[in-house]
Order: sequence, then structure tokens, then C-alpha cells
Amino acid sequence: MSNQPAVVGPDGVARPYIGGQALLEGVMMRSPHAFSAVVRRRDGSLVVRERPMVDLRKGVRAWPIVRGVMALGEALKLGSQALRFSAEIYERDLDEAEAEAAKAKTPSGTTLLSALALPVVHLMTAEPELGSSKPMDESKGKSLMGLLSIVFAIGLFVALPQAFAHGASSLFNLNLDIRAPLFQLLTAIGKLTILVGYMLLIRRLPEIYRVFQYHGAEHKSIYTYESGAELTVENARSRTTLHPRCGTTFIVMVALVSIAVFSCLGSFLPHTGLGKVGEGALFFVLKLPFLPLIAAITFELQRVLAKYCSTGPLSLLLWPGFLVQKITTIEPDDQQLEVALSALLVTLRVEKGEASVSQADASFPSYAALAHVPSPLQDALA
Repeated sequence: MSNQPAVVGPDGVARPYIGGQALLEGVMMRSPHAFSAVVRRRDGSLVVRERPMVDLRKGVRAWPIVRGVMALGEALKLGSQALRFSAEIYERDLDEAEAEAAKAKTPSGTTLLSALALPVVHLMTAEPELGSSKPMDESKGKSLMGLLSIVFAIGLFVALPQAFAHGASSLFNLNLDIRAPLFQLLTAIGKLTILVGYMLLIRRLPEIYRVFQYHGAEHKSIYTYESGAELTVENARSRTTLHPRCGTTFIVMVALVSIAVFSCLGSFLPHTGLGKVGEGALFFVLKLPFLPLIAAITFELQRVLAKYCSTGPLSLLLWPGFLVQKITTIEPDDQQLEVALSALLVTLRVEKGEASVSQADASFPSYAALAHVPSPLQDALA
């Protein structure tokens, strides 16, 4: 179940919190009681997968800081399941496309860089949220995607930025000690530089570009819902693609929060006589246990900023994240908006009690067919 407070729209109505994530040719949405992943196939049909959400707001898990650690872990788990679901459908369609391309002797397929980019894209488009779903019948190999995301992120956003700071210190003859706050500032600059550069690089890949379009569609759809407007493509089209609760903003804030946390940690690092390389490796190891703490602090901070700083002068605090979101969210087309709205409609039907969660995947020939289903989705399988 969602650990986020209800969202009060401009009409003064409090609505259940809805979070989401962009997928390969699809969007995942989650409400307090259910989540749905909707993927569009090459023939234009929509495949829907639903699962109920489990309430995790109990006992210690609901405490501040603790809930942030739990939320990040559950977001990675749930998001990797949904991403794997979309990847399976995407690969199925890709196989068909490659077969057709072979007959026509035209190039087809995806790139290795696109595949390597997915773990980071997963982190950038997911929102930390406390709530667990029933497993999607995943094998152990498939469930490793969440672990891969964490390992890849540590290498990209912890090890590489620290190496960047060492390199900058040597290049400009600063001779900074690894314990110095200025060294941590350089590390944070390195994180943001690597982050922005990597995002600019992978958004040039066709597959990732489309994921970022679905990311924009997800935000537009959620804004439409939160405003109280009718969930139509026309209403969603005019909304902004920038949202304060985005995973991109979360990652940017992690880089900023890490300056303070690692500066404090550096002051406790003993002088071991191992030299810069040895002490750098030691400091990297010491950082790892503190990553959940940084994520938890950032989670709480993002909750506050999203609730109280979305409008007015304090909204300037959100702009570092918004600037990077301009890379990871791209204006979607109407068909992509249909997918995002479909995922939102499915979860809201469960939330409103208009339908129960289907344990079997459903397929609809079009958005219009899904949008006008008057009965529980499992009836579509009959």
C-alpha cells in the first residue's frame, strides 16, 4: 500500500497517490491497492498485467528514514518486474520484426548499449514507493535485474565520481585530501556531470528515446489525474512532462545530499598510511553502508519538497531535478499517452472498487476498447 499522503488537486479534492514508471513501449502505474503495466504491441493492441499491492505501512517499516530504505528497495523490485514484463513483449515483437526484416533484407534489432542503459533508465523513471506486489512468476535470473540496477548505479554514481574527484584534484594541483568537504563537492559535481552526460548519450538511442517519451506520457497522465480533469488524451496533451516526485529528481537530490553525508563521514576516516589509492578504496567501501541512509534522507526530503514547494518561490528548490528531467522526459505522441492513461485507468478502477485485480494478463485491440470496459478486466478474458 502507498506510504505517500493523498494528493490534493487544485479543486481541493484529496485523491489517492498514484506513482508510475516508464517501460519498453509501455507504462506502469501503481495505486495504494494495485498496480498495472500496460504495453503496446506492434499491431497496436494493448497487453495489461495487474497485481495487488501489499500494505507495508506497519510497525518499524512506517517510521521516517526506515520507510525510505524500504521504499527504494520495493520500487526497484516492483519496477524491475514491470520492466521485465515489457521487455518480454518487446523481444517477442522484435523477433517478429527481425524475421520480417530478414525476408526483406533490411536491418533490424536493438543495440548492446540500449540493453546496458535499461538498469539506469529504470532508476531514473521509477519513484521510490513503499508497497509490494505479488511476484510476476519471475525466474531467479530475471529477478537479478533489480540487483543489476543497484550494482550498475553504484559503479556509475559512487566509484566513477570518486575517481573523477581524484582526477580533478590531480589535474589542477589541488592535492585535496579525501576527507575534505571540497573533495566531496567535486565528487558530487562528478556525479551530476556523469549523470547528465550519460542521459544525453543514451537518449540518442531509438529504444531509450521512446522510453523517455513514455516517461513524459506517464507524468502528463498523472498530472491530469491529480488536477481532477477527465482522463482523456486531449486533457493530458497540454500537461507538463516535469513532475516533482520523479525518479530523476530523486537521483539528482541523492547527489546533493551525499555531499553533506560523505563530508561528515570523511572526517571519521582514519589516516592509514595506505596512500591516496588505498585510502580512496577504503573510503569507497565505507560509503556503501551509508547509501541506504542517503536514499532514506532523500526520500523524506523529496516528500516535503513535492508537498510544500511545488508552487511559489520555494519551487526553485525543485529546478535542479526539473532541469535533468528535461533530458529524461520527452513530449509523447497521442498513442503513448493512450498507454499511460490505460495503465492509470486500470489501477483507478481497482482503487474505486469498480473492478477487482485480474491475475491473468488481458489484451485489448485498442485504447478505446480498454477505456470503455464497464466490468472487471478479467471479464475481457471470457
